[in-house]
Amino acid sequence: MGGVMIKVGQFLSARLDVLPREITDELSGLQDEVRPESLEDMRKVIETEFGMPLEAKFDEFQNSVVASASIGQVYLAKLKNLDPSMPIAYSFSAVAVKIQRPHIEEIIATDLAALRVVARWLMRYGPIRKRADVPALLEEFSSTLNEEVDYLHEGKNAEIFAHNFENRPEIRVPRVIWSHTTRRVLTLEYIEAIKITDYAAITAAGIDRSEVAARLFDTYLKQIFEDEFFHGDPHPGNLFVRPDPLDEGQEKRTWKLVFVDFGIAGTITPTIVDGLREGLIAIGTRDASRLIKAYKILDVLLPGADVDLLERASSRVFESFWGKTAPEMMQMRAEDAREFVNEFSELVYEMPFQAPDNIIMLVRCLGILSGICTGLDPGFNIWTSIVPYAERIVQSEFQGSWRFWLAQIGDMATLLLSLPKKTETLLNRMEQGKLEVKSPELVYRINRLERSTRRFSGAIVFAAFLVTSVQSYLAGQINLAIGLGIGAFLAFGWILFAR
Repeated sequence: MGGVMIKVGQFLSARLDVLPREITDELSGLQDEVRPESLEDMRKVIETEFGMPLEAKFDEFQNSVVASASIGQVYLAKLKNLDPSMPIAYSFSAVAVKIQRPHIEEIIATDLAALRVVARWLMRYGPIRKRADVPALLEEFSSTLNEEVDYLHEGKNAEIFAHNFENRPEIRVPRVIWSHTTRRVLTLEYIEAIKITDYAAITAAGIDRSEVAARLFDTYLKQIFEDEFFHGDPHPGNLFVRPDPLDEGQEKRTWKLVFVDFGIAGTITPTIVDGLREGLIAIGTRDASRLIKAYKILDVLLPGADVDLLERASSRVFESFWGKTAPEMMQMRAEDAREFVNEFSELVYEMPFQAPDNIIMLVRCLGILSGICTGLDPGFNIWTSIVPYAERIVQSEFQGSWRFWLAQIGDMATLLLSLPKKTETLLNRMEQGKLEVKSPELVYRINRLERSTRRFSGAIVFAAFLVTSVQSYLAGQINLAIGLGIGAFLAFGWILFAR
């Protein structure tokens, strides 16, 4: 289908944490093996952009495609040794040249037009309309996609990312060759490396896959909470592992994590950073009330959401699932899931969350990241990986900010002031005999008993209608038999479908 649909497939191909291997394997070809355009068509694009023959710009240009994705195709080439257009002398000559597919902007515009029609249909459905402004979300996605087809914008994003990690030598970003870059052609330093999902090659190189997952996750924590600028498309076709040469006597091989393709990059507002920091600390410390505070800062709760019930549910999630890996959570007992649904059925069916358009890209990015880390290390534990970073944030706030102390004192004062009122309310309910103790399991069993009783009553009504209908038919009362038969049919339908 091409265009935008490939983006959807790339996202799904990385969700190893939630999708079966058969599906992700089938979709993995969309990461860098999409059906390529012909060399003649791509040559026309690059020569039109440079305004000169290909041979005048490069010493060598390979005809075979190295990678073929949704927006462009990548070829290997060599720069001219003495190119007067080069501002500085590079220490390398091998480059990767990414050329935009012909007519890709028209294809994307067609896909987006179709999606806008679907968005209008979705807004007619109440539950979706209540939780998300789908046309606004689509416009946000359209804006991001239009930036991705501008390779000048991508080159600038790559340089910002490289600057943010200039003190982290274990992270590599290919250098941009601006003299050979236009809006539709991007030339980068070529870095030979192993695709992050080539698990056999990573292991054969003597690299611990769990370390790769941990470094990747830590890198994104830095991007989000320190740089406030993140690589927004971390699917496996854009991430690589580069082994360093193994020196004599060196026991363990060092390696670098390589990021490419910065067409989609996100920036985070101070408000979102504050909300994410609260959420990170809440997860790291298993503080349900602080998690609710994070939701409010991020504005992801619907108006009128039952925050008390949500806080209790969050506490239960921490108790039941905190510390478990994705495979462990997927193998949880059906009884545990049913018990949780019974206890918080109102919350599960209502889902009091909305989708702000300014964090959709981040959510998508974190979804892909979760899948990649789980694929690298099936025992990857996102909970414990968050704890050290959350501790550093708390420690920095604890040491250097009077605002932190003021907030803590304010929270404690609010709690102390509310205690007398809460105590009085509790005592009044006890005196009036209105104190309620809820037992989810008991409520669940009573509800099942009531449903069984109603269905049994319906079965009696059905049998009565059916028997009298047959008797009426045998007695020659055809109209009466038909009426009673309709009654039997309705009673049977009620038994099957009534909640």
